[in-house]
Amino acid sequence: MTRILGIDFGTVRIGLALSDPTGTLASPLPHLEKKTIPQINAALTELVETHEISRVVVGLPRNMDGSYGPAAEKVRDFISKIQGSIGIPIETQDERLTTVQASKQLSQIGLNQKELRKKIDSSSASLILQQYL
Repeated sequence: MTRILGIDFGTVRIGLALSDPTGTLASPLPHLEKKTIPQINAALTELVETHEISRVVVGLPRNMDGSYGPAAEKVRDFISKIQGSIGIPIETQDERLTTVQASKQLSQIGLNQKELRKKIDSSSASLILQQYL
């Protein structure tokens, strides 16, 4: 079976998560520091090949009323820039409140603010992917 990659696109970091081969469980991966699109494409292509990923799910921000704002437009732009390079289907998943939920979960296990900042994006990606699964 193949895996699914979850992405939480952020202004500083790109959170990543990977499904298990059965498509049941999502686990966080180390985040990517936001760099140039060619560098991001190379890193994502390597992940796709290494883990035999068949699909990507990107968190799409929505306002609480269900509408889309400027952040959603940035995510759509990001998707358009990676689509051709990675060569597999990309879908979106509503990501409302995933960062809040991830922050609460990480705080409950005792992470300080510095540690939390390092892990929040990939934890959010894991929640986005788990919701999709």
